[in-house]
Amino acid sequence: MPSIREKILSALLARLETVPDATVRREAPLPETVPAGGLIILRDGDPGDPEVVLSPVTYLWEHQTEIEIILQRGQDDDSAALDTLLMAVGNALAADRSLGGLAEWLDWGAPKTSGLVIDGAASLRGATVPITIHYSSPDPLG
Repeated sequence: MPSIREKILSALLARLETVPDATVRREAPLPETVPAGGLIILRDGDPGDPEVVLSPVTYLWEHQTEIEIILQRGQDDDSAALDTLLMAVGNALAADRSLGGLAEWLDWGAPKTSGLVIDGAASLRGATVPITIHYSSPDPLG
């Protein structure tokens, strides 16, 4: 049986998979080429140090994850295409901030955009979006 952390990350991945036309992966390496609809990569991140509540023992997490949103350069307006994809990601996340009741709350920050250069690959345009997942578990490994 998977841990609460794994269930939450899987649910977050499923949320991202609802973004129209985008390809979604988890912990994938940066590709040489990107599908036409864009690529979204979920990075598992760091659950950090939890607060602990006693009786019953409960671990309160603020798990820091990150998603990378990547487009192939060469479109007429890379910025507009990236903005459209970022808005679609925001809508997908906002549609279920509790990830089906697994989390208390899902929060995300502003995107950090950049051009990406990979040896032997076409230029890519991307953004990273920090996501914080607030949840609790009865065990640090659970």
